[in-house]
Amino acid sequence: MKSVRLFALAFAVGLFATAAQAQYVKGNEAVKLMPDGTRKVETPPLPASGPIRSTKPCAAADKCHGGAWLMVETSTGLVECTEAYARPGTCRESSYGKTKLMRLWVVKSDSTWLQCQLPDLASKCVSMFARPPGNLPFPAVQ
Repeated sequence: MKSVRLFALAFAVGLFATAAQAQYVKGNEAVKLMPDGTRKVETPPLPASGPIRSTKPCAAADKCHGGAWLMVETSTGLVECTEAYARPGTCRESSYGKTKLMRLWVVKSDSTWLQCQLPDLASKCVSMFARPPGNLPFPAVQ
């Protein structure tokens, strides 16, 4: 019985550590740690033209969002957004590790903005600015 309790405790600690470590994507070039200890964070640029620029964004608090939540690193930390550009009002505090939702991870790698299935550059990632169907992401419930 004691070994079962120890296993359960070790499993719970391991699960917590995994959730805590997965709240960022290792190798995300959008996040830079400066010599003074501050973080400099970049978010994807809005396209120069097109429907994204000309339409009102879906606010995180509204009921207009129907797709996967986009996990984006911002200057305030990891947030979940209705769009990759993290415009004001389109993001909310991250519920990763607490609530299971369809998610995509927005990261920058080799100067290219990607949407990744998991918080891992080795997962299925597609370029955000590729032409369809090459830009169709692979969301996952996480």
